[in-house]
Amino acid sequence: MKLELQRSKVKNIAWGDKTAFLACGTLQINKEEFLAAAADAEHFISMTAELARPGESVRICPVKDVIQPRYKTEGPGQEFPGMLSGVETVGSGKTFVLDGAAVVTTGRIVNFQEGIIDMTGEGAKYTPFSSLMNAVLVFEPIEGLEKHEYEKACRLAGFRAALYLAEAAWKAGAAVDSTEIYELLPFDESMKLYPELPKVAYIYMLQTQGLLHDTYVYGVDAKRILPTIIHPNETMDGAIVSGNCVSACDKNPTYVHQNNPVIKNLYARHGKDINFIGVIITNENVTLMDKERSSNYAVKLASMLGVDGVVISEEGFGNPDADLIMNCRKAEQAGIRTALITDEYAGRDGGSQSLADATKEADAVVTAGNANMIVVLPPLDTIIGFTDYTDVIAGGFDGSLRPDGSIEVELQAITGATNELGFSPLGAQTW
Repeated sequence: MKLELQRSKVKNIAWGDKTAFLACGTLQINKEEFLAAAADAEHFISMTAELARPGESVRICPVKDVIQPRYKTEGPGQEFPGMLSGVETVGSGKTFVLDGAAVVTTGRIVNFQEGIIDMTGEGAKYTPFSSLMNAVLVFEPIEGLEKHEYEKACRLAGFRAALYLAEAAWKAGAAVDSTEIYELLPFDESMKLYPELPKVAYIYMLQTQGLLHDTYVYGVDAKRILPTIIHPNETMDGAIVSGNCVSACDKNPTYVHQNNPVIKNLYARHGKDINFIGVIITNENVTLMDKERSSNYAVKLASMLGVDGVVISEEGFGNPDADLIMNCRKAEQAGIRTALITDEYAGRDGGSQSLADATKEADAVVTAGNANMIVVLPPLDTIIGFTDYTDVIAGGFDGSLRPDGSIEVELQAITGATNELGFSPLGAQTW
């Protein structure tokens, strides 16, 4: 399967008469058409749109999802299969990408685990989305709308808006700045490649802990699946999307699934020091039997592929730590070396136990940071959305929102701050 990503680098964003990617690098958006693409009169009383650029004194809160505008220009299917389009297999052909731009969805809170994106100041340093040109949708739901219906309506509106931007810009003649090609050969051929290199797969854990903690694969709620194999290119065409409200710092917004850095880095090392074989998606369950079933099945698939090692990433914390450790221990006991990516809830002083579970086999673990660390966000000039929920979102507490508009919260309230795929500004080096 071969996919070509056709990237146009967005350097600015502005409202205008026609949606188009201009030669100067500005994404010009027709606001009326943008809102019309996202419109849903059945679930929203009103919907507004705002722009937020890097460096502006803007706070977006509470953030529900972040989505990169993409549009398939060649090949089967269309972006967000099973959500907006049919369920034809994606991941091949050509896909146009508005690189550096995003659609952000916000509005009155669905669940307490929604986050903050500051476009400047202390908070901007911790979220990867402060560096993007953001077109923000602000929803006002109808009275009495159930939370899960509200979440679904916001999710689909965001996808429609993102697809509209990319499609309109492409059809307006957007120039492509760069292209990237991603290709893996069929298994019978890839297994014979690079016999001197270790075969490596990726076990991609998806958040599936129940209502409002869902991730979708081709429109299917992933908690209903057994672990299975997916081609890494399919993730780049929106086959996996977010539908959950886990803590903002380690939630995988749809943008992160579209730009999974683990997949990108495994591709980059393919043929150099590893033979990247493929991706196994699995879920995060709430009962012991389901955890046992999924971890058994994921490791069985890895064993059937004959890989020497797996990278395992997590989404969320606490209960999913048990899934992470089960996957690790069973893989190691099957003779497959593991490297884990997680974050930590080690208390505000960093002195507490970091994970809810552990095993001696987990001897190669990458941390994305301590989500309990306290940060103070200065007051900003413009609020897109509502900050009156700050005291109740995960990472907030009574008094988080101060009278002057500044906010004192744990890092877990900032969208993407400790992302467990490594899609985060945080990092560390040793010398």
